This record gives sequence, structure tokens and C-alpha cells, in this order.
Amino acid sequence: MRILRMGSRGPAVELLQLALNRAGYGELAVDGLFGPLTEGALRRFQNTEGLAADGVAGRETHRALLPWYTGFRIHRIVRGDTFWALAQRYGSTVEAIRLANPDAQERNLRIGDSLVIPLGFQVVPAGVQWSAALTGYCVRGLQARYPFLTAGEIGRSVLGRPLWRLRLGEGDRRVLYNASHHANEWICTPLLLKFCEELAAAFAAGESIAGVSAAELLSRASVHLIPAVNPDGIDLVTGELEGGESFRQAQRIAADYPQFPFPAGWKANIRGTDLNLQYPAGWEHAKAIKYAQGVVSPAPADFVGRAPLSAPESRALYDYTLALSPRLTMSWHTQGEVIYWRYGAMEPPRAREIGEALAELSGYALADAPYISGFAGYKDWFIACFDCPGYTIEAGRGVNPLPLSEFDAIYRASLPMLARAPLL
Repeated sequence: MRILRMGSRGPAVELLQLALNRAGYGELAVDGLFGPLTEGALRRFQNTEGLAADGVAGRETHRALLPWYTGFRIHRIVRGDTFWALAQRYGSTVEAIRLANPDAQERNLRIGDSLVIPLGFQVVPAGVQWSAALTGYCVRGLQARYPFLTAGEIGRSVLGRPLWRLRLGEGDRRVLYNASHHANEWICTPLLLKFCEELAAAFAAGESIAGVSAAELLSRASVHLIPAVNPDGIDLVTGELEGGESFRQAQRIAADYPQFPFPAGWKANIRGTDLNLQYPAGWEHAKAIKYAQGVVSPAPADFVGRAPLSAPESRALYDYTLALSPRLTMSWHTQGEVIYWRYGAMEPPRAREIGEALAELSGYALADAPYISGFAGYKDWFIACFDCPGYTIEAGRGVNPLPLSEFDAIYRASLPMLARAPLL
């Protein structure tokens, strides 16, 4: 997290404001503008935490705010501690503490041992601009609350940001969901993270999600999620990189392609390669189409790269998919409320049947991708390589990046597909 002070702005400020609200230091507008009210709340927090109350969020302040970024804190057991007392102290519940600490002996807590204490709010926030840092905080928070969830990295972005993976379930039906190949479609990242949190919570509580028993789902399937394929691009579009050298480099790239608004029209990774035109499935056709359209060098969108899989983000997802060998994939994009289901004339077994079921569940149309967009995508390569159903979901309607006001509607349409696809 960068240093934040009066006048700072962007997703990091929104996250700071959210954390201060969660911690009980105000009812700040989460607007990404660091003004007097934010400074005042921050000073009060710093004073309570024994920090220099300078109203500047630096390393020590961010460290102190970590529980309210991630949704949990670590408590070292002292004499007299009980799960009930800790739940009261931290605004948690006994059930949440038990779940987060499966190896703890509740009636014989050992002084000096550490416990994970989930805090009284959902990990994945609503209504905030996204960032790579927030993705990482959510992954940490979900793994801490739900130890049966596994998490890790499949690789790193150009700027060295983790490409996170999450997994729920142990069943044979492996499905892989990914989001945000395209930077200005970042609203799909919180979509997958919210689904992950709701599925984990439903499983822990013995409940259903979208009419599906979470226990049945996770016994028959394993759900793998890559919530942010393009973290650097997300930070560019939402303003987290503004003013830095990476931002200026992107500006120079965008100057050659004024038809793409900057940064709102940026889809590519930070080097100007469109990650969903990087896969070895008709890559030369994609190159010919995009070059004919005038995109012949790094650009905000539609540049296929110098070779297939030359971008580290696409290569990482390619390698992970090969190792996992899923039976079905869904890639979340925006917008159009349409489901693309085949690659050229290739129709994997049951692909149309499952696609029609997904269309009925969501209200989206099942369609063929336009020819000019029909090559070198992740879905295209997956179908060609595995002969298994792969889908591109174009969620929502409007102009990218879609506003956060559309998130709830997108999630309502997406949730039945996410929950039911593994069992179709």
C-alpha cells in the first residue's frame, strides 16, 4: 500500500476509508478522496493504536489497519480467554472462531498460542473501486476464515503482482473460473471473490447457494478461481497507478491510439498486450485481423503481442490450466449479456446443452463470437486443446468499465451459472 495523506485519491483511499468505517472510526463517504474527515478519523485511529497521530497512512498505520483490510486478526491467548469472551471482545461469533481454528481445543486453550479471529463483516467489500492490493487482502481474509479453502499463486504479472488462485472442494469435476483478462472489465474480479465467499460460508453452515447444496457441490466438484488475470491493468484503469512511471509508460502507449479513451478504454496488460489475444488458437488469424484494423504495436486494446503467450499473465493461466486439466471453464468479461460457447465450428461434447442451461439460468443469450473476435482467446484455446466446454460470459450492459451500480444485477445473473455449472 502506498503512503496516503491529505489530497491523495484513488482505490487505496477508498480502502482506507472502508477500513476506518469497519474499525468504528467514522461513517466516512467511501469516495476515494482524502479530505479533512478522513484525516480526522485516521488521527483518532492512530491515537488509539499508539501511533504518531499525524494523519498520514504509512507503513505502520497500514499494518495496524490490516485486520480491517482482511477481515481477521490474530489473537495471542492469555489466561481466562474463551471463544465466547473473544467473540464478545472482537465482534465475532463463537461459530466463526471455531471454523477458523479447527485444531484449537476450545476447552483447553493454551496460553501463548495464536487464534484467528474473524471480524464482524464480510471479507469481500461492495461498492469500492478495485485494486491488486484489495484482491490480495480478500484472498488472505478468505483463507483465514475458511481453512478448507486453499489459495496460492499461479505466477506474477509484469509488475510483479501475484496472480492469485483459490480452490474449494475435492470432487472429480474440476471447473476453472477466471476474470479480468481485460483491465476495464475489473468488476468481474469482486464478482468471483464474492461467489467464493458465499460458497465457503454456505458450505460451512450446511446451507445452499443458488438452490444448490454447497456440501453436494463441493463433494462432487472442485471449483478453481483466478479472480484477476490482469492486476496491473486493473490498477491502471481504477487510478491506483496514477502519477507513477508505469502510468506514464501507459500514457505514451495510449498516445499512439487515440481511439481508445485513456485510461477507461484500457484492456491490455501494462505493456500494452491484450491478454485475451495471447493464446495459441488461431493467433496468426487474430494478428492479421488486428493488424488490418491498425493495431500493430503495444496498445490499450487489441494488440496480440509479439508471439503467443509472450505476456506473463497469459502464460501463467495457460500453464495452470494445462496442469489442472479442468472439465469446464468460464471466463468472465463485460459486457453484452451474452455467452460465447464454441471456437469456430468446434463443439465439444455437451457444450451446446450446457450453454443452453447457462443461458436459461442467467437470462443471457447463447451466441457465436463475431469473426473478428473469434481467435486467440482463452476460451478458444481451451476448447481446441481439451475438447471440453469452455465459455466466455459477457456480463452486464453498458460502456466499459461498467459502474459499480451494475454490480448487484451482474451478480444476480451470474450466481446461478457459477453455482450450477460444476454439476451440469
